[in-house]
Amino acid sequence: MFQLNSLLGCPEILKRFLVYLQTIKGKSPKTVYEYYLDIRMFFRFLKVNRGAVSSDTVFDEIDISDISIDDLKRVTLTEVYDFLYYILNNRGDIASTRSRKSSALRTFFSYLTVKVNLLETNPIAELEVPSQRKRLPKYLSLEECITLLSSIEGEYAARDYCIIILFLNCGIRLSELVGININHIQGDSLRVVGKGDKERTVHLNKSCLDAISEYLKVRPNDNAKDKQALFISRQGNRISTKTVQANFQKYLKRKN
Repeated sequence: MFQLNSLLGCPEILKRFLVYLQTIKGKSPKTVYEYYLDIRMFFRFLKVNRGAVSSDTVFDEIDISDISIDDLKRVTLTEVYDFLYYILNNRGDIASTRSRKSSALRTFFSYLTVKVNLLETNPIAELEVPSQRKRLPKYLSLEECITLLSSIEGEYAARDYCIIILFLNCGIRLSELVGININHIQGDSLRVVGKGDKERTVHLNKSCLDAISEYLKVRPNDNAKDKQALFISRQGNRISTKTVQANFQKYLKRKN
């Protein structure tokens, strides 16, 4: 798991911000690490854009340990837009990724200005987040759901059937599903732990309860390395998001 003390070469000003995110704002380690990556990329861009490194320096190897508050006081809104233009043309980042980086920078500079008073004014207070094309959600019809469920077979059929039943009925995220522990199920209620460790309760209908019951009959309890995890992989670990995605695609292909 990501640890703040593992960030070698991270400037102290950025490290303090990451600590703030994790301890005060309650962000998950994964989210904090994403903030770090986004701001690290911006710091590297600053050094390139300001001629602080030689032209033959590999971008992803640029040292940011010497970035100071004086460097950040010189940041302008134009410079941030130049950064977004750079990642669009040189990194091929899609709008959602640029939007995330913009949000990370807005939060960081707001912290510097409002929380620790290291900046008198926020230079990117007027930064606009890149617009994203809204996509209509795709749904399976009742007939398609039935066909999908009927395509599940094999050694892990009970597990995969249970996984898809929960997806279809509970509206939970993939990360939430793989994070389910056995003790999260209490009667007809499921405790789901979402982003930022926020919890909510989801009702389990009869289809979900029946699927869970059938799966628990064949769950590999003896070989399970993670005794708490509801869904177990072939190796006995908690099932990964990649495995669930791969299995889902496999059954969708069978459906078609």
